[in-house]
Amino acid sequence: MKNFIKRYLHDTRGITAIEYGLIAGVLALGIMTSVSGVASQLTTTFQSIATALKLS
Repeated sequence: MKNFIKRYLHDTRGITAIEYGLIAGVLALGIMTSVSGVASQLTTTFQSIATALKLS
């Protein structure tokens, strides 16, 4: 059992995949945040245009 625990603690297989997964998660979060900001700005812009067209 002791030998198994030592091997488990020194096993580094799969760590790179975990790192890439974390990087992808952070990138996805950043993209979602910026897209939501752009979406709200676009909504405001289109509402302003629609209001201006109704007044014309």
